[in-house]
Amino acid sequence: MPTPTHQQSVRQRQPRWERRKESRHAELIDAALELFVARGYDATRLEDIAARAGVSKGTLYLYFAGKEELFKALVSETIVPLIHSFGEGIARSRAPSDELLHRFFFGWWSKVGATRLSGIAKMIVAEARNFPDMARFFQEEVITPASRVLASILERGIASGEFRPVDVEVAVNLWMSPIALKAIWSHSIGPCCAPELAIEPERFLNAHLEFVLSALAPGKIPS
Repeated sequence: MPTPTHQQSVRQRQPRWERRKESRHAELIDAALELFVARGYDATRLEDIAARAGVSKGTLYLYFAGKEELFKALVSETIVPLIHSFGEGIARSRAPSDELLHRFFFGWWSKVGATRLSGIAKMIVAEARNFPDMARFFQEEVITPASRVLASILERGIASGEFRPVDVEVAVNLWMSPIALKAIWSHSIGPCCAPELAIEPERFLNAHLEFVLSALAPGKIPS
């Protein structure tokens, strides 16, 4: 039978409440994500988040001043690092620009679109008018940085001659919109529809990428 390591022995001797305290922040973030996606921002109460995380509402206030701060922490600690990491990877890569587009669309889907995180986008769309500060925060921290990553790929491809010149700002909006709607759909109308009507994400993304690359093909005459 293997002998426990020193680190394992320390954890075993550590009081259970002390180990739990170290993970409460992450547990509250996870509980908030689950309830925000399921109920929306307005309908989610702090006491419900605390109960889902297994702590009192008073304990929650030791970590977050209120629901808005908890929401911002959720976005800053889950979605934002993914965008930064992906952008850094794109900046360092020497891969062809069409391959980078593939990584962008499929990577965004696997890390965000196909996960609970995409439910936050649906929540923002549904409640932005009632909580404009929350919407602006999401725009500044998520939508704009993600758009910059896609823009950087297009600008690189145009500069190298791999893509024909296009209006990058418009193209980013046109080509992000379908996959954003696909994610929002999966948290709203999709579950209410017959399963056979759903289009598999991989099939959808492949078709989307094909259209994008066709529009960017060098020598293509704009209509």
